[in-house]
Amino acid sequence: MDIMSHFNDSSIDMIFADPPYFLSNGGLTVKNGIIQSVNKGDWDKNDNIENIDNFNNEWIRQARKLLKDNGTIWISGTHHNIFSIGRTLQENNFKILNMITWEKPNPPPNFSCRYFTYSSEWIIWARKYAKIPHYFDYELMKKLNGDKQQKDVWRLSAVGSWEKTQGKHPTQKPLGLLSRIILSSTQKDDLILDPFSGSGTTGIASVLLDRNYIGIEQELEFLELSKRRYQEITPKLKYEFKQKIRKQISVI
Repeated sequence: MDIMSHFNDSSIDMIFADPPYFLSNGGLTVKNGIIQSVNKGDWDKNDNIENIDNFNNEWIRQARKLLKDNGTIWISGTHHNIFSIGRTLQENNFKILNMITWEKPNPPPNFSCRYFTYSSEWIIWARKYAKIPHYFDYELMKKLNGDKQQKDVWRLSAVGSWEKTQGKHPTQKPLGLLSRIILSSTQKDDLILDPFSGSGTTGIASVLLDRNYIGIEQELEFLELSKRRYQEITPKLKYEFKQKIRKQISVI
């Protein structure tokens, strides 16, 4: 919030935000066949609904100021935070366009066997004003989907090993997911902001797709990881990455 307060208002074309889900509650999950804690770090711990709502309201209000009048925002989450985010967007006069369901083909198994396996996350897409049109590359999205209208359920694989050569982030998003988001809602040379940049996936996708990018991250470890990922992208590797992303989302 402090860093965003120094930006020029109405300067950003699109925002992607992957805020804390607040699911670090001491529970357990299975990863690569090993039982592990779901805890990600202190930044992901908060069990007070009022505090979560206040946090979401504060950063979303600040983000809204930075969006251009025709700008849009994408925010990812699970049931731990997505309902708070959806309500906060509406309270701040955003128009919700879609609620994307990202279906993961290989989710961690539910070893408690007391409820259905969690296999998806949600991404809310909203625009700043109800009556000001936003940018949407409908034709490209249709092409990516075999010349049929793209639906709001996306079946995309999780992060590949080729995306973690410089290290990994506990909540890293796949480049295919961010590439589809960026291609659908921005044009070349647009300015994209990620206020919770993590390992910099939004920035790497922006570089690959010829967009401009600003990322904000409070954890030094992840800032350094982002730098290494950026420095890794030689012209040859940029081509290879784009080929791999093409296989994930059909075409670039």
